[in-house]
Amino acid sequence: MKPSDRISVIIPAYEEADRIKETLDGLGQVAGIEEAEIIVVDGHPEKSTIRSLPEGPFRGISGPRGRGAQMHAGATACCGTAMLFLHADTRLRADALNRIKEVLRDPAVAGGAFDLGIDAPGAAYRLIERGASFRSRLTRVPYGDQALFFRRSAYFRLGGFRPIPLMEDVDLMRRLKRAGEKIRIVRQPVRTSARRWQQEGILFCTLRNYALIILYYLGVSPDRLCRYYR
Repeated sequence: MKPSDRISVIIPAYEEADRIKETLDGLGQVAGIEEAEIIVVDGHPEKSTIRSLPEGPFRGISGPRGRGAQMHAGATACCGTAMLFLHADTRLRADALNRIKEVLRDPAVAGGAFDLGIDAPGAAYRLIERGASFRSRLTRVPYGDQALFFRRSAYFRLGGFRPIPLMEDVDLMRRLKRAGEKIRIVRQPVRTSARRWQQEGILFCTLRNYALIILYYLGVSPDRLCRYYR
């Protein structure tokens, strides 16, 4: 990327009024964020997250419910030459934007993601992280909690995130891979919240996630799969 190129950070949110300030405060610690565009896309009909946004250099827009639809709405509304899709419960390292710029200086790279980090102590979480790192490099299909990023031209050339209720990240990355686009996994972890593992139990949550992805690859529709993911 050229130094003048801008990154748009797109944050899908649904009932994240209690968390969004923490998310934005975390972004404030990232080098170069003052040059980035930050968009929060609220999928709640009452716009509860947008209404709770603090003052700052970011904007909130309303989008249809569903992470894929929300992220695509943000992509359509943004002006960056690259886009970073950040879950509200995921935190970036201080040099994350600089790493994205370095990766995208290679014109052959269409997009990528970071290694997964889980914001909790414990050997089980470290095993999950290592498994995610191995899987991402083996399959070249990273997941949304790894902070996916794309060159704008490649994102729209492939059609972007589809408005499906689940597996929107896997769907897009598989299309990117099938198109022969180069995907880079950055050897630097983001930190994502452990709340789902803690609420549901590490073993159940992990096995359920693997079961869902296997069923998706076998052709089960996201509409059916989302009944088992709440």
